[in-house]
Amino acid sequence: MKYRLLHAPSYDPTPIAAALAAERVEVRRVSMPGELAVATVPTALILDAESRNRFPGSALTAFVDQGGAVLALGAPGEADVPAALPAELVSAFLPAAHGPRQLLVALRTAYRESLARADGTRARVEAANRTRELGELTRIGMALSTERSLNTLLELILSQARALTDADAGSLYLTERPDDAPRQLRFKLAQNFSRPEIPFIEFTIPFDKTSIAGTVASTGEPLVLDDAYQLPADVEYSINRSFDEKYGYRTKSILAIPMSDHKDQVIGVLQLINRKVAYQLRLSTPADFASSVVSFPPRTVELVSALAGQAAVAIENSELYESIERLFEGFVNAAVIAIEQRDPTTFGHSGRVASMTVGLAQTVDRAGDGAYRQVSFSPQEMRELRYAGLLHDFGKVGVREQVLVKAKKLYAPDLSLVRQRHAFIRRTVERDFERQRADFLERNGREGYDAFRAELRAEQDRRLVDLDRFMNLVLDSNEPTLLPEGSFEELMRFSERTYDDLDGRSQPFLTDDEMRFLTIRKGSLDEQERLEIESHVSHTYQFLLKIPWTKELQNVPSIAYGHHEKLNGRGYPRKVTGTQIPIQTRMMTIADIFDALTASDRPYKRAVPVPRALDIMAEEVKDGMLDAELFRLFTEGKAFEKVRQE
Repeated sequence: MKYRLLHAPSYDPTPIAAALAAERVEVRRVSMPGELAVATVPTALILDAESRNRFPGSALTAFVDQGGAVLALGAPGEADVPAALPAELVSAFLPAAHGPRQLLVALRTAYRESLARADGTRARVEAANRTRELGELTRIGMALSTERSLNTLLELILSQARALTDADAGSLYLTERPDDAPRQLRFKLAQNFSRPEIPFIEFTIPFDKTSIAGTVASTGEPLVLDDAYQLPADVEYSINRSFDEKYGYRTKSILAIPMSDHKDQVIGVLQLINRKVAYQLRLSTPADFASSVVSFPPRTVELVSALAGQAAVAIENSELYESIERLFEGFVNAAVIAIEQRDPTTFGHSGRVASMTVGLAQTVDRAGDGAYRQVSFSPQEMRELRYAGLLHDFGKVGVREQVLVKAKKLYAPDLSLVRQRHAFIRRTVERDFERQRADFLERNGREGYDAFRAELRAEQDRRLVDLDRFMNLVLDSNEPTLLPEGSFEELMRFSERTYDDLDGRSQPFLTDDEMRFLTIRKGSLDEQERLEIESHVSHTYQFLLKIPWTKELQNVPSIAYGHHEKLNGRGYPRKVTGTQIPIQTRMMTIADIFDALTASDRPYKRAVPVPRALDIMAEEVKDGMLDAELFRLFTEGKAFEKVRQE
């Protein structure tokens, strides 16, 4: 069939039947508007005068829009196209009195117009399809460019490629090169619309021509197969049918496209399986695979190749982003190690604070009531919070090491001097005993010696006990306390006592500096040392400000800056209050205090049991230092238990 001719029952084409047959024109009678359909060949309708009412203008318009042509025949006495028949719909008009040859000439004109309209319609459809495809590729490209998670990105690439080509299934391979080993392809992802329950198992295949994906990766060229079970005889690759046999599937049409980076290196292979006549169709029976699976046309090769190019760039960017993240993660971890190597007694503190802070943030996220029920944190904000927790003490690198690791009130050399002084005074007492005993014997001989010696010995013992009491009191006072303790009256009385040094000069049992340190009522630091330790917060902030943070992490410095601030303004270094302290910092403050109280790795204080630590923190809540609602969530959520388990 070369052409199609439609006519109403009122028209008899018999006079031109032979001529129509010679031109391979299929003649078809139509009775209703719904039967006006344009075939894949030029189609014309002979509209005689009697059938005008049968086919209204709307039906004729739809027919013409599809690419059909209308040849109108006039009624007796009509010399021109009647006003009731829109002239723009008519390709040719013949009066009632016309000859067969005249009709055939008019039909040829109608067919040429039908062909032109069909070509125009196809061009418009093709243009619309191209526009839609470009729009889809643009949309997909935008989606790919904004996704940073590699696994999510791979899922997106494969699902979009399947949707774009109506493919039932697909798989994605990534190129990898193990250390000192040849390249290989890793089967990274699989999707199957008709068999979603099929389990996915990751594995590797050689980067060679023994498989379809390997062939595409090796050659860098697309591969199209109409039927995977009927491969050309001269190819090296084959298909393993065991998968199909095991899961009742039938791999038929295949399109495999290489994904190449900007250096034209193949970084993976995108493989699409079983293009369907309709994307949402499920393939269940052999008949479905036979009737509903079609080949991938050349246009899909172009589309998927374009998509594969976008995918390769997106994958490369994602891998680059992940490598930068790993690099930065390594830097952060190295910074934490640097801090903890300066003060090994706090090993693990930064990590625990980060974990507890993130755990508290997750609890806040899940809270269905309370002041923070509307607050939530995105994955990026959680990451920002974690980095702030890990780096919150980095400024300790700017604190003198002897102050940073000071475990007792006196520095070790200073305590050693006190011990030597105590030993010197003790030996002086023992020397005095021997000297006085010898002087008595020299002056008086043995007469009364025993009684004198006994009295002298008693006095020596009393003085030695007193000296040992002094040393023990120094050692006791040298121990730091968690809470303000001690009156130090007895220690102060000892400090007022003196002894004679080797040059005979009078020296105090304890110097002013030693007394200043030993009478510290809380902790192990005096005021100057405390201020130096507190300066680590400002050092941290200044250090973190020098890092060119991304937009997602730009709040790390400010979050870390306030972790020693208190809501009532009694914190440091800025003494800010209330709303000036962000919620992220408030959470970190709670985690920091809890770990400082419960950590068992600090020699300058005893570890506090969790219940006691929570009681101490509850008192700080009452005093307006800590956020009451966050402390409640911290206690009820028990983020600290997970950290302690870790």
